[in-house]
Amino acid sequence: MKFCRIPSSLALLGFVLSGVGAHADQYPSRTVTFVVPYQAGGSTDILARIIAQKLTDRWHQSVIVENRPGGNGSVGINQVANGDADGMTLLAVASSRLTLSGATTRKQIDFEQDFAPISRIGFVPNVVVVHPSVPAKTIAELIALAKSKPGELTYGSQSIGSNGHVTGELFQQRAGVKLLHVPYKGSAPAVRDLVAGQINLMFDNLPTVLGSIKGGQLRALAVTPIERSDSIPDVPTVAESGFPGFDTSAWFAVLVAKKTPEPVRATIEHAIVDVLAMPDVRSLLKNAGIVAAAEGSADLLHRVKEESTMWNGVLTKAHIKLE
Repeated sequence: MKFCRIPSSLALLGFVLSGVGAHADQYPSRTVTFVVPYQAGGSTDILARIIAQKLTDRWHQSVIVENRPGGNGSVGINQVANGDADGMTLLAVASSRLTLSGATTRKQIDFEQDFAPISRIGFVPNVVVVHPSVPAKTIAELIALAKSKPGELTYGSQSIGSNGHVTGELFQQRAGVKLLHVPYKGSAPAVRDLVAGQINLMFDNLPTVLGSIKGGQLRALAVTPIERSDSIPDVPTVAESGFPGFDTSAWFAVLVAKKTPEPVRATIEHAIVDVLAMPDVRSLLKNAGIVAAAEGSADLLHRVKEESTMWNGVLTKAHIKLE
């Protein structure tokens, strides 16, 4: 009987592939950690905790959330990028850290080099809100007011380079107006000053200002996504207000370290997309002002590239270089 000798290189390849398959079949074999590079209580943290509980039930392994704030998110982001690429550590991150990295003077997050996309998981509408003392009840009236006082109306944002900041820049370019940007360290102090009348308007996440809108401390002029919000259905979109195609929101995604094996990434993606389709999960998120977005890795990659091009164009036109 003749025996066929298998080349050592092919034998090694088969061993590696069988190992990867086994790893995916056994995933997760221990506790999985969701790293949130921000303080607890924000939209990213809420999303991660709801998803983590459902994944714990699904996988029969603990999925815990670890908040690692610092360096505008860099501490937690680098932890995942430089950690073991075994799928046991997931990163939940806001869109601004993915789509604005090309406009910075120092590296924030190299999406394609350091990370593999898993899925977009949710978004929150932004809303254009003004202090009641501002004599504008529509976007058209706001633009007319801004044109009559170029550079005098102030808009606050969560920080330089935040979604609220760049949305404000996009609005100015589309509307042909000049506003004065006032950056803060977080949304809370900016909203406090807006309610107090220290600044005139904001392009802020709807959940953050919804209570103030309903309480009459702030006036909502428009929401920035392409569709109206169920939370304030009578408020039109910016697109409806004379700017077709205007569509921005703050959204959130899950990533893993780049070298995580493809079968493991696929397992995580499938599980997260399934979780986000659950009616009770969507209800929990809706109550928190978050819209579930069960998009997979291919859609996420396309979205990051498309929005990066858009935002970098906005900032280049505004002659803004983020630090």
